[in-house]
Amino acid sequence: MGEPEQRGQFSIGEVLAQLRPEFPDISPSKIRFLEEKGLIEPARSRSGYRRFSAADIERLRDILTMQRDSYLPLRVIRERLAPGTPAARAADGGPGPAPADMSRRQLMEAAGIGEAELTELEDYGLIRRVGRQYGPEALAVARTVAALHQYGVQARHLRAVRAAADREANLIEQVVAPQLRQRGAGARDAASRTAWQVADLTRRLHATLVESALAEAGLAAAAGHAPTSSYESGADISDRAVDPAGPSAGGLRSASGRLRVYLGKGRGWP
Repeated sequence: MGEPEQRGQFSIGEVLAQLRPEFPDISPSKIRFLEEKGLIEPARSRSGYRRFSAADIERLRDILTMQRDSYLPLRVIRERLAPGTPAARAADGGPGPAPADMSRRQLMEAAGIGEAELTELEDYGLIRRVGRQYGPEALAVARTVAALHQYGVQARHLRAVRAAADREANLIEQVVAPQLRQRGAGARDAASRTAWQVADLTRRLHATLVESALAEAGLAAAAGHAPTSSYESGADISDRAVDPAGPSAGGLRSASGRLRVYLGKGRGWP
């Protein structure tokens, strides 16, 4: 007799088939790792095989999305998926996403940081507000810096990253300045496309230079782990449920109001 449909009708292979188009790095070991950490609880067949329900798959999708897009550590993800929280209500079809522009309190709650930590990020120029509001870049920076804390990286260590982001943004503005001076109707759109193309190239160059410097210091990528420049910008970072059998990488997004340049791919900093 088959398993009751509501308790778990999907095998782990079927779960992978559903999630891989959106999360190419998902693997059986990553799912088992999330189960070991108590983030998912699939049912078991009489033979001991994992059986996943549609709700289990949606929960997995929520977890992977928070890892990929928000750089959240597992502890924070677990708290956000606790019954009654906004993220849990969103998973059940209720409201939940953070607003595009946030107050100071909303930013601290969304990032899981305190007043002193946010003040430090502002003091070192890593987060800048517009008027009394904070944009999505501020949330991305706060979450990334929080993830870096587990490696002993503090806000003061990241001043060089902030300065590098500003220098790269200034360089890109100089590149597109001639396009912006044109009077054609599509001049600004063309300049924007050029800016993002140059930003992507500088991000790749930065990643390669960091990898080269680490290799010269005797810290080349371990066997079986591809260098960070081979990853897309949405790859996992730090402890975002790193698959024990697979590589991980990450990026730090600049909070520049002019251009959001990806840089700092990998676990080092300039």
